[in-house]
Amino acid sequence: MTTSNLYIYDSLTRRLEKFTPATPPFAGLYVCGPTVYGDAHLGHARPAITFDLVFRYLKHLGYRVRYVRNITDVGHLEGDSDSGEDKITKKARLEQLEPMEVVQYYTDRYHDDMDSLNVQKPSIEPRASGHIIEQIEMVKAILNAGYAYEVDGSVYFDVRKYNEQHHYGKLSGRNVEEMMAGNRELEGQEEKRHPADFALWKKASPTHLMRWPSPWGEGFPGWHLECSAMSAKYLGKEFDIHGGGMDLLFPHHECEIAQSNATFGHDTVRYWMHNNMITINGQKMGKSLGNFITLREFFSGNHQELARAYSPMTIRFFILQAHYRSTLDFSNEALQAAEKGLQRLLQALETLDQLKPSDISTTDAAGLAENAMRPCRTTSTARWPLRICLMPLKPSMQCVTAGKPFPGKT
Repeated sequence: MTTSNLYIYDSLTRRLEKFTPATPPFAGLYVCGPTVYGDAHLGHARPAITFDLVFRYLKHLGYRVRYVRNITDVGHLEGDSDSGEDKITKKARLEQLEPMEVVQYYTDRYHDDMDSLNVQKPSIEPRASGHIIEQIEMVKAILNAGYAYEVDGSVYFDVRKYNEQHHYGKLSGRNVEEMMAGNRELEGQEEKRHPADFALWKKASPTHLMRWPSPWGEGFPGWHLECSAMSAKYLGKEFDIHGGGMDLLFPHHECEIAQSNATFGHDTVRYWMHNNMITINGQKMGKSLGNFITLREFFSGNHQELARAYSPMTIRFFILQAHYRSTLDFSNEALQAAEKGLQRLLQALETLDQLKPSDISTTDAAGLAENAMRPCRTTSTARWPLRICLMPLKPSMQCVTAGKPFPGKT
């Protein structure tokens, strides 16, 4: 049986937890993937690279890993709210395309970008639109449990009712009553009982392009529902790690916890992991803010903020130089420093390949291994490119920091 001294910082408990999978030697990893209505930018690269390393390392430890990373192709409305136009539908309308043409085009380009960054493909990459039946069944279960209500063809999760028996806000540290008091009624959300309630199923307007039949009429699933339904389908009612960007912690992941608890009666995720954001001039990089730089622009240098082009491996090394839970601010100076650091590392490897080992060792290798197996108590040490906490170091460990296993190492 696989054993390890791997420690993970759990976003839910807010402390380091020793990784103990639910059903060893299997390990289940679910990561929120992109909404495919445009090219991937640097912010998309960070979770992809971060959890690529987690995926690789779990396999290195001997676990049989099922890695699920979804594609959101329906239900993600503008502003991440329950009102407004679907992001993909809006793109399709502007480009005079079918929504699934938009989805296929940008999914293919996302895959090409991930290949360039040497990000391994997940075991399963489900689409929200391919799991409408599972999402409808989950809505039925939540309604039957008494934690949802239907209004004119839409179904909403009843946050206040749920919070009477559970803790809505335990992941983000938010208080429901404060959320209720701080929320104002937004246009298009008048049918909710409370502002904090969120859509499980939305009635489709006459002009809405993507719609499916349901017990409540034609409509489409709410954005938060897909991950609860698809993680349960492919990883079960309890699985090991759920990952994603810190910007998804609330409301997306908080809603996932509530949906899954309402459906199954218990938490489904054993460990929550969140990478922090990429910033530009101190502000989150994102499509909604219009301050993003796509990966293809980084690779070509074709953007006014870029001094020149940067290779995919430079981008990967730049991301892994920072602690995954720290913010990472874009600058040309930081990228150029990462490029130089990567070159020094690769040159050192070439030198190592030319060295001949001595017959006598002057290093206490056993002592080094013992020290490396101790869990870290701080996250301030900068010399580890990515610390899940402090990963056990073995002589046979493949180094994936720069994107590919180091030459000559097995």
